[in-house]
Amino acid sequence: MHTNPSSSAAIRRSIGLISAGLLAAGVAAAVPAASAADDSTTPPTRSGADALTSYDAGRYVVVLREPAAASYAGGTQRLAPTRAPQGGQFRADTDKVRAYSAHLERAQRELASDAGVRPVSTNTIASNSFVADLSAKQALELAGDRRVLLVEKNQTRELDTWNTGDSLGMTGKKGAWTKHGPRPKAGDGVVAGVIDSGYWPESASFSGKALSEQPRTKWDISMDAEGNTRMEKLDGGVFTGACEAGDDFEVTLCNDKVVGARFYSDSFEAQIAAGTAEMAEDEFLSPRDGGGHGSHTASTTAGNIVKGVEVEGREFGKLSGMAPAARIAVYKVCWEDTDPDSGGCYTDAILGAIDDAVADGVDVLNFSISGATDTVVDSVEVAFEGAAEAGVFVAASAGNSGPDASTVAHNSPWLTTVASTTHVNFENTVKLGDGTKLVGASIAGERLASTPLVDSVSVAGTDDLADAALCGAGTLDPALAAGKVVVCDRGAYARVDKSAEVARAGGVAMILVNPTPNSLDADFHVIPTVHVDETAGAAIYEYIDEAGESATAAFLLGNKTDTVTPLPQVSGFSSRGPAVANESDILKPDIAAPGSSVLAAVSPPTNSDRDYDLYSGTSMAAPHIAGLGAFLMGTYPAWSPQDVQSAMMTTANRTRTAEGNASNDAHAQGAGIVNPKKFFDPGWLIGSGAREWRGFLTGQGLDTGVPALAATEVNLPSMAQGQVAGTASFTRTMVATRTGTWKVKVKVPGFKATHPATVTAKRKGDIEDLTIDFTRTDAPLGEFAQGVVKLSGPTKMRLPVALRPVSVKAPLSVEGTGTDGSTTVEITPSSSGELAIGTAGLAQGISADGSVAEGRSVLSDCVEIPEGVDLARFDLDVADDSSDLDLFVYAADSCDPATIYAYAGQSATGSADERVDVLAPEAGAYFFEIDGYAAGSEGSPMAYDFDTFLVGAGPDLGDLTVDPNPVPTQAQQPTTFDVSWTGLEADAEYLGLLTYEGALAPTVLSVVTE
Repeated sequence: MHTNPSSSAAIRRSIGLISAGLLAAGVAAAVPAASAADDSTTPPTRSGADALTSYDAGRYVVVLREPAAASYAGGTQRLAPTRAPQGGQFRADTDKVRAYSAHLERAQRELASDAGVRPVSTNTIASNSFVADLSAKQALELAGDRRVLLVEKNQTRELDTWNTGDSLGMTGKKGAWTKHGPRPKAGDGVVAGVIDSGYWPESASFSGKALSEQPRTKWDISMDAEGNTRMEKLDGGVFTGACEAGDDFEVTLCNDKVVGARFYSDSFEAQIAAGTAEMAEDEFLSPRDGGGHGSHTASTTAGNIVKGVEVEGREFGKLSGMAPAARIAVYKVCWEDTDPDSGGCYTDAILGAIDDAVADGVDVLNFSISGATDTVVDSVEVAFEGAAEAGVFVAASAGNSGPDASTVAHNSPWLTTVASTTHVNFENTVKLGDGTKLVGASIAGERLASTPLVDSVSVAGTDDLADAALCGAGTLDPALAAGKVVVCDRGAYARVDKSAEVARAGGVAMILVNPTPNSLDADFHVIPTVHVDETAGAAIYEYIDEAGESATAAFLLGNKTDTVTPLPQVSGFSSRGPAVANESDILKPDIAAPGSSVLAAVSPPTNSDRDYDLYSGTSMAAPHIAGLGAFLMGTYPAWSPQDVQSAMMTTANRTRTAEGNASNDAHAQGAGIVNPKKFFDPGWLIGSGAREWRGFLTGQGLDTGVPALAATEVNLPSMAQGQVAGTASFTRTMVATRTGTWKVKVKVPGFKATHPATVTAKRKGDIEDLTIDFTRTDAPLGEFAQGVVKLSGPTKMRLPVALRPVSVKAPLSVEGTGTDGSTTVEITPSSSGELAIGTAGLAQGISADGSVAEGRSVLSDCVEIPEGVDLARFDLDVADDSSDLDLFVYAADSCDPATIYAYAGQSATGSADERVDVLAPEAGAYFFEIDGYAAGSEGSPMAYDFDTFLVGAGPDLGDLTVDPNPVPTQAQQPTTFDVSWTGLEADAEYLGLLTYEGALAPTVLSVVTE
């Protein structure tokens, strides 16, 4: 999953891009948007004031869903693709960019006009957005418009760094390549498969000797006339792949570096044939990469050593993948078309690629493509379980929906799920005329002597001073700006467009200021530029006010201040745990690796003719782990995928906080950032296998024929439990990789741990069980306590721990039927004694019906929620399950729709039925809106039934009774109670709550009568 805006919108959806100038998906999710979701996640229950997304009057950035010019890959009739790589390389002075920008501006004006607002400025390059002064009502309406991606105060986020080999300790006399390589032989005899968008065969990262029917290399790599390849591998196996001819791709392009190149275009071509898709101009029905993403991930995994890499005049020196001697097998499953709503990475293609990769005999697979966050019972996840069973190490991207919690994808234990980190700081220093030195992000390579310094507003050539403050195109007066350093505010426009405007006006340098806290980015600018934070920016503006026309600034190379920017830090966009899937009983992500602005090979036609470029995303982090997996397997070919995972995780280093402290946030970093200097000698291996995985799947609801196994019992090099009822116990089976004795230490705040003092291995291969019992002392209920298990001896090992204590572990929901009836509820209490069960309800649903036309919406009558309501449920049931309706719930000041001021919740999935639950809603007026997103097989309009439940509004119905109550409890022993009801009306639905003090959440009881 990567964040380079050069990929198409369709692949961006599948791979999880964060385009330059846009917020990460997790932040965008904080602002409800009226669109059908691409995944099947259930919107979380929200409570009280936290359930409301409020807007006040002010200046906002309104970002539209249509891609900006820097990201546009085609799809709008008669408008050519204009996308460009991240980091300041975009050329705005082309006819195709001007034409597409004009199209976006027209769309922006139409949207603004519909909302009754006038844009202050517009942006069509790095983001398709406009800046406007909005009332609260206008902001709310725009946030719910389907054309809008998000509405937010004027700010952006983006991260930029490079040179991962040095940062990971791979280079130098004591580096991992030196000790376990050398570098040119790292991964030799191993085949790394990459499931992605293909590769660019002409890149030096993929060069090699031609293949023929006669073996020509150490590993007897050969290819017959039909393109079938064969390679003897280090582990004694044989790779038998295929090099498939297609558009602009002959089988002879495969070589002794790329030993397989398959593509899976059936679904894509079927859509083209049906007229529902049109192939992008730069796409190829072959293994050739149309966008650059696949080339980037493949070269990061196992690209050749390439010397003298230069980008935009800056020399980057030597570059290679993590395992430069490993061979690459390409499996192209992602496709670019001209419609942002189609194309992408097809499930059937992915499944076919996994099957072929395993059959071909790859050792490692990289999968930098998105996945579900709320389940592992998914066809792709299950297919990867089969790959792991076959001995294939799979690295998968964690997702780009950070920094929000519970956004991590790929939560299966057989995958190694990878978070992204920063790894190098590009910095220069601004020296003001009064001697003040301020550090900022900058890739400029030349000093700037003391030069007159001005605020962009003071050199404006327009009456629109707000636009001049942002250095919008054409806003600066050359007569005033020439020869000066110009200070510009970040926002609305692409960062590199601001420096281009300064250069157009004759300015010799730019200082880019964050008005509010945000990232600092070292882009390629047309003039020397330093990007500073909001604190430094305030100091610069204050100095200009005081110094007036005598203000000056100089640029010094490097960081000449006492301020140090900590490295590495988890990237802001990197998805976080705790995992929604598995009830947070498996810790994800597993590990972290560099993912912010990684330099690697791309496809030149769609990357401004560059051979190499900087991309950012967990897409870039995952192939580091895949390549390092190949490196490890080149030394230990008999290691299983989980041995590789364990060695990496237990030897990882902690990342840093913004303050420079070691981070304990396992939900962000997993075990920490990978440490290749240590993972060849972990001391012990902690690995799971096929029977555990299948039992785990049974426990997740997929019948595998193996008895269910709790997620906490899977033998992982981490420990997590989402609901700890007083105590938790974990046993980890360890296999020794060397002899010795290790001391065991455990530290989890708020928990006491009982464990053996030491573990000993008398010989390699010894098996020992390490059991650790945790008992809560004062850890806050309902909050995760994060800590570590340390083993210190001949080696040092760390296992991350995340425990969330609760007073009782109870189901989130139970169901019952009948006008008179009962159901049994099982709970696990944290302490012995008695537990009182509270009840609320039953409340009968208030039913309504109606219909909505495709593309239209229906606003309900006012729903007045009184004080003391425990749960409000808004439940939409659509008659035609093949249709797609969306549900939005609003809070208002009164029953006049004009007073609507905030969202209370939304459910906008791709399915027909939708539901919004709000725990403990604020009293007041509410409305719900039903949007007819897409008609199904029965056409438009679409009929629906709607039920509103207000639990706790009274009167309580059904004489809801808990027996026994209180419930006798023994600490950590499962027990049950019965909940019963009587005298309900027939043919109705009811809702109630069962509550437990100190529990994570209540149990929702739903009853349907006949």
